[in-house]
Amino acid sequence: MKLTFILLIILFSFLRKVLRTKTDLPYWDTRFRYGLMLSIILLSVEVIFPVARPILMWVGELFLFALFFKVITEVKLKAAKPIIFAFLPLAIVDGFENIIEQILPRWHDQIDIIFGIAGIFSFIWMVAMLIINNKQRKALEKERLKAVEKEKEFQLSEKMKAALAIQVEERTAELNEQKNDLLHALDELRTTQAQLIQSEKMASLGELTAGIAHEIQNPLNFVNNFSEISNELLTEMVDEINKGNTDEVKDIVKDVQQNLEKILHHGKRADSIVKGMLQHSRSNNNAKKEPTNINALADEYLRLAYHGLRAKDKSFNATLKTDFDSSIGNINIIPQDIGRVILNLLTNAFYVTQQKAELKNQPAIQQYEPTVSVSTKTVGDMVEIKVADNGNGIPQKLIDKIFQPFFTTKPTGKGTGLGLSLSYDIVKAHNGNLSVVTKENVGTTFTITLPK
Repeated sequence: MKLTFILLIILFSFLRKVLRTKTDLPYWDTRFRYGLMLSIILLSVEVIFPVARPILMWVGELFLFALFFKVITEVKLKAAKPIIFAFLPLAIVDGFENIIEQILPRWHDQIDIIFGIAGIFSFIWMVAMLIINNKQRKALEKERLKAVEKEKEFQLSEKMKAALAIQVEERTAELNEQKNDLLHALDELRTTQAQLIQSEKMASLGELTAGIAHEIQNPLNFVNNFSEISNELLTEMVDEINKGNTDEVKDIVKDVQQNLEKILHHGKRADSIVKGMLQHSRSNNNAKKEPTNINALADEYLRLAYHGLRAKDKSFNATLKTDFDSSIGNINIIPQDIGRVILNLLTNAFYVTQQKAELKNQPAIQQYEPTVSVSTKTVGDMVEIKVADNGNGIPQKLIDKIFQPFFTTKPTGKGTGLGLSLSYDIVKAHNGNLSVVTKENVGTTFTITLPK
């Protein structure tokens, strides 16, 4: 009998401890306190009043198994089920023994040893299960704490993620704004670059036009002179026809024919110069390569560049040297593009020699004679066109920059810094190469290498 109420007291204590850590059950916590108090009261009554033992036995057993049933069937109390299963064998053995003792006391005395053995095994089962349950509970508690920590970390990471998302969104907005600003600046830069390139082309065209104006004057003078002479000869021929001098008329006709041939020759010369100017100024987006006499092209642009500078500065004189390889023949190029490259190199050469010539008052260069030379040569399956001058040369620290866009050694307003850059790109587009060799105070040589 005492064991029943002791079990109740122990069981209530275990259940309260387990359920307090597993779930929030204030209502059941109150019931467990009342049950614990009731068990202690019943145990005290049994000890004090042995007469009431039979009644208290049934009350205690019903109370105990009602508690078992309630814990097993109540969902909210599932965390306490392992405790119930630990106590259940001992409670069954005790309850069965109490019933036999009340109903069949003699038989109970005969099998009392069996109940004792069963009680020992039930107690061992209870202790073992409580130990196992305690370990499991501690392990589950650790897992629960880990889960709580992970949940906290997850919540923290979610907060950080949300904060980072806001920062990323803000940064993305800033980057988009910067991107729009950069795109706007790039558009403006492209527009400016296009304008500068056009300016460089127009400057090159201006140099060419000045040379053409001087160069074309010679064939025009020939055309005008031979036209006047031919007109006079025709007037004379009419007089001789009237006189009947047939032989004299034939001689005059021959002279007129010769004059017309010279007029045609110089007219074609002027026509080729004009065509060259038009080709130079025309957009070359759709230009095609064609067989071109590179020697004639280089010679023509040498004279055009020289006369272009002379048109601006009558006092400037320079020595022009040529050394053309006659075995080259025609090479496949876009003539107006390569002509623009040669003209640009020659214009720079005449510019630096002019600048050096203006310093003749210095003792070191009083005997200086501006000289610009153009030469061609076959090297294997390539053709080299060299443009050399005896100017001041290029400082070594600037050599790596001269082919960069917008870089120039000329004073502000004298150049855009695109001439050599465009020339380099044109030569590269022809599968060639543009290189430079220079020595300060001695001169510079640019070499164009093109496939033959």
